[in-house]
Amino acid sequence: MLPVVAIVGKPNVGKSTLFNRLTASRAALVSDYPGMTRDRQYGEANSHGRRFIVIDTGGMTDEGDKLNKLITEQALQAVVEADKVLFMVDGRQGLSSEDQAIVDKLRALNKPITLVVNKTEGMDADLLLTDFYRLGLGTPFPIAAAHDRGISVLVDSLFPSAETTTKEEELPEGIRLAIVGRPNVGKSTLTNRLLGEERVIVSDVPGTTRDSIFIPMQRLDKQYTLIDTAGVRRRKHIEEVPEKYSIVKTLQSIENANVVLFVLDAREGVTDQDLRLLGFILECGKGLVIAINKWDGMSDDDRETAKTSVERRIHFLPTIRQQYISALHGTGVGHLFDHVDEAYESANKKFSTSYLTELLEKAVTSYTPPLVGGRRVKLRYAHFGGHNPPLIVIHGSTSVHKLPESYLRYLARYYQEHLKLMGTPVQIKVRD
Repeated sequence: MLPVVAIVGKPNVGKSTLFNRLTASRAALVSDYPGMTRDRQYGEANSHGRRFIVIDTGGMTDEGDKLNKLITEQALQAVVEADKVLFMVDGRQGLSSEDQAIVDKLRALNKPITLVVNKTEGMDADLLLTDFYRLGLGTPFPIAAAHDRGISVLVDSLFPSAETTTKEEELPEGIRLAIVGRPNVGKSTLTNRLLGEERVIVSDVPGTTRDSIFIPMQRLDKQYTLIDTAGVRRRKHIEEVPEKYSIVKTLQSIENANVVLFVLDAREGVTDQDLRLLGFILECGKGLVIAINKWDGMSDDDRETAKTSVERRIHFLPTIRQQYISALHGTGVGHLFDHVDEAYESANKKFSTSYLTELLEKAVTSYTPPLVGGRRVKLRYAHFGGHNPPLIVIHGSTSVHKLPESYLRYLARYYQEHLKLMGTPVQIKVRD
C-alpha cells in the first residue's frame, strides 16, 4: 500500500494549502478564516517523484467547546492511521503554547514527526527557525506552501531515494456518490452509518460540515467514493464568507459525482430550497436517489402525513427511487446502495440507433409534434449520443430547433419510461 502522511497543526497555519500543493488539486478549502477544515480529507500525492496518501485535518486546539473537541479527535485519528506526520506551525506567529500542547499529544501516539514551518517567504529562515528547535523535533523545514517553496526538499526528506513510494496500488474511486441536502438533515450521520465508523464529525449545530469530504469505501466487491458535503441554505440566510465557500464546494461535488444521494428531513418535508437543489442536480444530469431521513420515532399518522406531503411535492420525479430511513439507527440504509447501483447502471447504459429510432417513431405516433410556422416538424431518426446521463440525439427537418421545450420533455419522459431508466434523467438534443 502507499504510505500515508497526515498534516496536523493549530488552525490557519496553512495545512490545506500544503495538501492542495501535494495533491495538485483544489480539493481542500483554503481561506484566511481559521477553522475552514473540520473533517479528515484524503488525497493521493504524486509530488517530486514520490507517491503517497496525504490527509488534511482540522486545526487542533484546546478550546473546550464540543465542536473543537470533535475536530481535534478527527485530527488525532488521522495521526493513528498515518505512517508519518507533518506537524505544521506558522513562522510569522512564532512558537506558541498551543504548538507545544499539540506536540505533547502527538508524542503520545509514537509516530515519526517532521516539523514544518510555513509562511517563511521574505524572511530570514535561519533566524526564524531558531525558536522552533525548542520543540525537540529535530531540524525544522522552512516552506512557503502558498508559493510552492521548500516543498520538494520536504518531500525528499520524507521519502529518501532509497525508499520506494511507487507501489502499483491506486486509491480506489469507483462510483462517486455525493450526499447532499440542507443543513442538519443528517448527511454526516448517514455517511458514518454507510461507512460503519465515526468518519466525519456529527453535531446538532447546522453547518458543522464545511468542506466536501471524499472517502473511498468498498461494499460487496464494489468500489465507491462517498462525498459528504456541506448543507446548502437559502442565499438570504448566508452571512459568513466560509459558508459561501462551502456551498461552492457542494455544487462542485454535485457536478463531479456519478450519483447524488439527496437527504430530506421527514419531519420538515420537502422545502422550496430542496426543490431548487433537486432542480440543479437534474440540470447537471446526475443520477439521483432520495433518502427521507429521521423516520424513527414518528407515529403512524405522522408517517402517513409525511409520505403524502413528500409524494405531492416531488411528483415530477416518478423514476427516482425514494427510501425512508433512519441514519441514526440504520433502518432502511442498506437498501440505498441497491438504488445507487441501479441509478449508476441506468446512467451508463447504451442503446442501438435502430432501437432508439423505433421508439422515436412510436413516440411521434402517440403525440405528433406541434406545427412550427404552419408546418409540421419531421423527426427522422435518433441515435445514442453519450452516457452518464444518457444523451439521445434526434435528427429532423430544418425547423427541428424550434420545437417547444414541452415536446422535448415529452420525448425525454417517453424514452425514460420505455428504456426503463431509473434514477437518471434523459437528455434530448436535436439536429437538422
